[in-house]
Amino acid sequence: MRPPLLAWEVTGGIDSAALFEAIAEAHDDVFWLDSGPDAAVGRSVLGWSADRYVSTEPNASDFAALRERLRRVPRAEDGSADVNESPRGSSLAAVGRDDTALHVPGLPLGWVGWLGYELRAVTTGERQRHALRHPPLALLWVDRAVVVDHESGRVWLVAIGHEWDAELAQWRAQTLEHIETSRSKARAGPPVPTRTSSRPLVRWRHSDAEYLDLIEQCRAAIRAGDAYLLCLTNEATVDGHFDAVARYLAVRRASPAHHGGFVRIGGVSLLSASPEQFLLVTPDGSVETHPIKGTRRRGATALEDERLHRELRDSEKERAENLMIVDLMRNDLQRVCRVGSVAVPRLLAIESYAQVHQLVSRVRGCLAEGLDVIDVVMACLPGGSMTGAPKLSATRIIDRLEDGPRGIYSGAFGYLGADGSADLAMVIRSIVIDGAGATVGAGGGITALSDAAAELEEVKLKAAPLLASLGAARH
Repeated sequence: MRPPLLAWEVTGGIDSAALFEAIAEAHDDVFWLDSGPDAAVGRSVLGWSADRYVSTEPNASDFAALRERLRRVPRAEDGSADVNESPRGSSLAAVGRDDTALHVPGLPLGWVGWLGYELRAVTTGERQRHALRHPPLALLWVDRAVVVDHESGRVWLVAIGHEWDAELAQWRAQTLEHIETSRSKARAGPPVPTRTSSRPLVRWRHSDAEYLDLIEQCRAAIRAGDAYLLCLTNEATVDGHFDAVARYLAVRRASPAHHGGFVRIGGVSLLSASPEQFLLVTPDGSVETHPIKGTRRRGATALEDERLHRELRDSEKERAENLMIVDLMRNDLQRVCRVGSVAVPRLLAIESYAQVHQLVSRVRGCLAEGLDVIDVVMACLPGGSMTGAPKLSATRIIDRLEDGPRGIYSGAFGYLGADGSADLAMVIRSIVIDGAGATVGAGGGITALSDAAAELEEVKLKAAPLLASLGAARH
């Protein structure tokens, strides 16, 4: 049953980017689950919170704490949105009980933030070997937010509660002030970018020669029968001080994605243009994952683009790679779903983005009785498309070869809803910024059929637009 939900519609529309800039200027810990600048469907959710849960080391008790907080949320008697009268002359309009704008699967209130790759120490029982630069788990407790419905163009202030009074009334007033500030910013137009005379340099954890050698070590492990697919990654570091919000706006313009996002918690910012929906859980217990494996760059002409599209579609290596991860994710979902409910309704489809074509499949199941979103996360994290298969053996091999933590990269970010829902994206095509600089992770799946030079080029292809948004020089 849903929590009691308050909802007010804001008239006049908003510019999501301008509103987020206003929120980020006024608050420390902020979030924007962003469907992108050109979204025609779905919704974006943005706001702030001073209530956060941060864990500096992977710990099983963290998942228990997250579950307990979700369970403490009060439930509405009828599960519907409350009706509220709008004050005369207000810029807000009341939401009726029969309004369907907010009656879509999933309530974007609850935990919002990231779950890093190194949580595998909890979910797989493997020892944590590497010191971490950033918290592997950082979440904000969000019981109020701004929701932008892209299909209808409507904007809502939503909150868990029974009445717009006391502290919720203050939050509503403050949010309206941010909206007015954002409208002034939008009318003024975008700021003139600051030009710098020098460009920061990129340092890769593994040089090109080292990465090529690691690919061969992956292939040797596959030939030895220790794995049949390994997702090998590299990390680029760029030193300096960056305006994380401005950099995210550059990323979303260059690489719009249906699961973009910005999360800043404790001075660490995650900027993501992720094309991969890792987990979708609805309140009625439907569970989905959309693994991506298989990549081709976009062509410079329509003819070249179509050729690369066909090349990806027909690639034996890329199709095999995707099928391996589909099989792995079927196994993960079967651990938490009803027997016989796991299916693959979409296999080896191609999705096209600004820089790449991707091979994407869809695996779906129905959550077993007595289990919840925390169980789903623990069964599936880290996502198979970022580990390889079989998962446990793959993580052991890549942990040894990569010789450093992945951190937030290749984990997941999004929300775990108070209504039992969840929407988590894979942390790929992402930048992590802190006070010392920025990091960008990139990788690809290695199989027995991999061409080492092509795999290296894929890593550079995926990282290039992110590094460009940082103004970094390639080397």
